[in-house]
Amino acid sequence: MNFLENIFNALATIVANKLRSGLTMLGIIIGVSSVIVMIAIGEGAQRGVTSRIEEMGTNLLIVTPGNSSQTNVRGSAGGGSNTDALTNDDVAVLEALDGIAAVSPEKSGRKQAIYGSNNVNTTITGVYPTYESVRNFHIEYGQFITKENNNEFARVAVLGQDVVADLFDDANPIGKDIRIENNIFTVVGVMEEKEGQGFNSGGNVIFIPFTTAQMRVHGSRSVDSIYLSVTDADKMDNMTDEVQFALLTAHQISDPTIADFSVLNQADTLETLNEVTAIFTLLLGGIAGISLLVGGIGVMNIMLVSVTERTHEIGIRKAIGAKEHDILWQFLTESTLLSLAGGLIGIFVSFAVVAILTNKTALEASVTMDSILLAFLFAATVGIFFGAYPAYKAGKLNPIEALRFE
Repeated sequence: MNFLENIFNALATIVANKLRSGLTMLGIIIGVSSVIVMIAIGEGAQRGVTSRIEEMGTNLLIVTPGNSSQTNVRGSAGGGSNTDALTNDDVAVLEALDGIAAVSPEKSGRKQAIYGSNNVNTTITGVYPTYESVRNFHIEYGQFITKENNNEFARVAVLGQDVVADLFDDANPIGKDIRIENNIFTVVGVMEEKEGQGFNSGGNVIFIPFTTAQMRVHGSRSVDSIYLSVTDADKMDNMTDEVQFALLTAHQISDPTIADFSVLNQADTLETLNEVTAIFTLLLGGIAGISLLVGGIGVMNIMLVSVTERTHEIGIRKAIGAKEHDILWQFLTESTLLSLAGGLIGIFVSFAVVAILTNKTALEASVTMDSILLAFLFAATVGIFFGAYPAYKAGKLNPIEALRFE
């Protein structure tokens, strides 16, 4: 019996036993679709993390007060406890470095903003005009903080979309005055709508000039964080070292292990988070793969039942000249076709499930060709592996005993 005859006979048997074949394929369908969907969720999470990090800006270095590698260390080189370690002088030092495209310091705190009878507790962030380009967060209408605003300690404000909705009921706020504590600020701009700025909402914030934030609102000349945009992405590691060296020199610290600041490389953060999500994806795929193995056991069970039911048929075929390998290949082809058919249906089911998840829920899912090929090949392997024993058992049947079987 040739290969095509094996396929036709296997298809005829599958069609003749529709319900049993369908239930057998169901385990493969569930297994394949589960693997693809779980990997798609993991891939979507990875892309989401990458997108959120990139929303913070490109080629970023982030300087924060305190040494992230130390705790409970006191003094001028105070490790994690010194939140006033960064100053305006540090900003000037970093602006002078070659290879830095722009510097954007920040001074933030939660305050109450009031307009008429409306009020909102929001983040008041003092920034430089460079904030837009460094943090990749832009004005939608009006104008952003200017250099003159900073030089003059101006009381002007740029609002996030959520603040506009809360204070002005989505009306145009340009030119109107809001009160932040005892200071009156004139609204000069509104930021674009953005789902997130890094890991935080970009809408629930009010931007004011950096100098105004220090002197009039937050009452401290310290700097909460400094964002640096590096001109060349290939030199991120070198610039990290240069920034650290420049600040150590400025702070008169000789030992980097007791630095009172930390320098975070955006690329390193992204790489670490991608490694975590890759492990998460592998774990999800492995868990889903268990259901595919269970489906394979179902294939073996049904094929063993089929061998028992068709023992007399096998005896007749052997009596008229069929060889052991002919019988083996017949049953192996049947189990493989069942698995491949279940795999194809499972692929279509997975696309439907992913479409529902992305449209109806907040989950991000992305089906990749690699996950499809992996699941399909795994399904075919399951069919061959779990169909091998029933096929071997069928091929080994004694024709005389098989003919006597009722």
